[in-house]
Amino acid sequence: TPNNNQAVTMDAAARDDIAGAYPSYDEDEAMFADFLKEHTILTTVNNSADDIDDEDDEDLMLEPTAEGKQLVRRTTCYPPHLQRIKNRDPINNSHQKTYLVEVPLSELVIWDAVRGLELAQRATKNATRYHELFCKVIDSVLSKMEVTGGGRRRVGAASSARDSIDVLMEQRQAQQEARQAEVQNNANNLVDDVNGPLGGGGLENDAAVLGAGNGTGGAATEELPALLMRRYELRVLPLRRPGAYAPFDVQFRDNDSTQYASSGSSAIQAVSLRQIRSRAMGHLVTVSGMIVRASDVKPACTVATYTCDACGCEIYQVVHNKREFLPQRLCPSTDCQKQTKHGDTLHLQTRGSKFVKFQELKLQELPNQVPMGHVPRSLTVHCRGELTRLASPGNEVTIDGVFLPQRVAEGGYRAMKAGLVTTTFVEAQNIIVHKKSYDDSISGSLAEEERIKLEEQIREIATGDDPVGTLSSAIAPEIFGHEDIKRALLLQLVGGCTRKLPDGMRIRGDINICLMGDPGVAKSQLLKHVASITPRGVYTTGKGSSGVGLTAAITKDVTTGELALEGGALVLADRGICAIDEFDKMDEADRTAIHEVMEQQTVSVAKAGIVATLNARAAVLAAANPLYGRYNRRKSLSENVNLPNSLLSRFDLMFLILDVADVDRDMALARHVTFVHQNEGTESAKKSDTVDTVPMDEDDIDDAEDFGESEQVDDNGKQDISSNVLREYISRARKHQPVVPEDVAPYIVEAYVSLRSQGTAEGRKQKNGDQTVMTPRQLLSILRLSQGLARLRFSDYVAREDVDEAIRLTHMSKSSLMEHDDGGLGDQNSSKRKWGGEDVTSRIFNIIRDFSTSSRSQRIELKLVEAMVLRKGFTEQQLKQCLEEYQNLDIIMMNSTGTHIEMLGDQGH
Repeated sequence: TPNNNQAVTMDAAARDDIAGAYPSYDEDEAMFADFLKEHTILTTVNNSADDIDDEDDEDLMLEPTAEGKQLVRRTTCYPPHLQRIKNRDPINNSHQKTYLVEVPLSELVIWDAVRGLELAQRATKNATRYHELFCKVIDSVLSKMEVTGGGRRRVGAASSARDSIDVLMEQRQAQQEARQAEVQNNANNLVDDVNGPLGGGGLENDAAVLGAGNGTGGAATEELPALLMRRYELRVLPLRRPGAYAPFDVQFRDNDSTQYASSGSSAIQAVSLRQIRSRAMGHLVTVSGMIVRASDVKPACTVATYTCDACGCEIYQVVHNKREFLPQRLCPSTDCQKQTKHGDTLHLQTRGSKFVKFQELKLQELPNQVPMGHVPRSLTVHCRGELTRLASPGNEVTIDGVFLPQRVAEGGYRAMKAGLVTTTFVEAQNIIVHKKSYDDSISGSLAEEERIKLEEQIREIATGDDPVGTLSSAIAPEIFGHEDIKRALLLQLVGGCTRKLPDGMRIRGDINICLMGDPGVAKSQLLKHVASITPRGVYTTGKGSSGVGLTAAITKDVTTGELALEGGALVLADRGICAIDEFDKMDEADRTAIHEVMEQQTVSVAKAGIVATLNARAAVLAAANPLYGRYNRRKSLSENVNLPNSLLSRFDLMFLILDVADVDRDMALARHVTFVHQNEGTESAKKSDTVDTVPMDEDDIDDAEDFGESEQVDDNGKQDISSNVLREYISRARKHQPVVPEDVAPYIVEAYVSLRSQGTAEGRKQKNGDQTVMTPRQLLSILRLSQGLARLRFSDYVAREDVDEAIRLTHMSKSSLMEHDDGGLGDQNSSKRKWGGEDVTSRIFNIIRDFSTSSRSQRIELKLVEAMVLRKGFTEQQLKQCLEEYQNLDIIMMNSTGTHIEMLGDQGH
């Protein structure tokens, strides 16, 4: 009838719609097989006659580059690599133990823009299923290949490539073929028995025979699973992620390619953990975060092999990607199924099973990804095979993986307690560890134009007049003043040289700095900015951190239930900087845990039967407030700051930042702050903008000139420096290992002895405690600061100028603790700064006059004067200003070459 025909037509149309909605896996298998066979990549060829054969001229392509033309060869991608796997050729990478087969989905798009893109999108949305599909196709291709003896294989490599697993597999295949032949010859079918193993009368057999209780989706079988025979690892990479291993390690990629945004790891945008929703379940996702915990690498069973005591058959059970499984008890072979009464005849054989390396990582959100007032989220990451041991706690990583659900437990009390609640995890496919330290350069991941621009900026800074001042101005440019403190923080980022003596003793090269002072002087802002610049920077507060939170804690492993060590803030900041705010508000028991870290740079733990020593090679940047709100100058440092002397002596530099009322300084500070708020940042042309936008009267102009006269020279050479340029400059500077030459060593000894005698006398006079006295630890501090200054010059030798600058910083940090210092450190270059009733210019002239009187000479060498003045804590700019002022007063006179100073008579001043 017409109605029936119409119904049949509608049913056929509905079936066509359903067929179009669901993918055809058979067609996808054929498409991926064609991709493996046909796909080609571009590889560069050296422009030499030896590397170019006549028969390969047709395969060569000329690609224009910036310098000229480059020879590019188009070669097949996967067949040579799969042939190497079939031949068991040696792996070039020494760190790689297993053959890796990478399938970047972008290569599918390059192969076929239409079909490849559709297959890549389906693989992204159903990653686990297509991972098995790709493995099935690769297994089929490998099975059709023959072992070849050519190529790079050595003589006799064919026999040495076979191992015990190959012999075992050949024996298993022979037994399997013999058993299948026996089954085909036996025409008797198994009679159904209600009470037998295959009947419905025995409930105990449902889970064992049918495999419903093990969560594998299938029962144990006699057939050899393909996973057991697999000798490689397959990694499916998301779109726009290039391959890193063979054959993609020699692939030529154009920077203008649309499939790969750049050759670096930033070609794909990673998301935070809280942006992954339920719609991403089963998809291939890319997340970024910090590793906070890494379990031990342990073997995980992927194929369980059983031996039957009754019939002698080998039974295989695939438990891939499962945390728990129910072992099989009943043998599914035909001989055992004929028996109506039998017990548990299967026994697990560990030697015949297959295990892979397994590691569980805990990924946590980065601090900049957490909204204000929220708690950082964490996610479990499962790593298998060669992905293990790639990341350690404290590393910032980008992980490509499959987002999957997981039951809390397969059975037992934990499953009953969890109920219907499930957890989620990421099955890792690729792990990219970002810069772990300054030793890793970022120039390799930049494009050619960006790399050239970066080289020019670094060369311009290094060849400038004051590289240290230029780089220090890039540290927290929004914060006004604190020039010497920013120089010290720059030296802390660079660090000194760590010396390891032949007897095993280790002398630290990291520089520890403590900032003490009144509230509201931007101590916390400096700490946060430094922690954001360094690759492994950790910011924490003293009141919110416990002793175990800073060093190490004992935690229970969720997987095995064993006790494990979890590193704290200082361990996570290994080879970085740990910024601790509110250092004075820590409990005394928690503060004692830092003593070992600051000098020996290790964390020794003896808890719960675990005795270990963890590396904590971190520089400590601490900020402390006075005990009674503001600094009281009538009391000593120990009475103002609630810190013991044993801890303060471990700091290389201690700066006291005081909030002192000064009209000129307050006016400049207010103008700087209003400019930052008005323009939302600092600019190189801030002075011209300020003059144009803020009208000033004549008095203000005079005050500004008096205050900014010493800063004008420095600002003329300043330039805007981004954080990437600063990181790359420091990365290159840390590659140098400067040593102290023989002619500089006596100079350091003489300076240390004079400073120690001077510091001891002033310390007794001022009665400020031991903090203001030069200790032997300060000698090592001077050496570390000198090495850091030499590194910033890209030099392998420490010069006298580096020692003078290091002594000046040490003297400034010491002199800031003196009771008679009426000025803060925020204005080091101000000519109005008072010291004992005299300004800076008069003090410098007094030093020159006293030396002239003691030496009984009216003619003094300028280099000698510079060394004396810099050693007293003054800057070269202040000395230059003093000489110009007294030269205009006709009190001193410079010679024509500018090398000597002559005192004009006995002028009292």
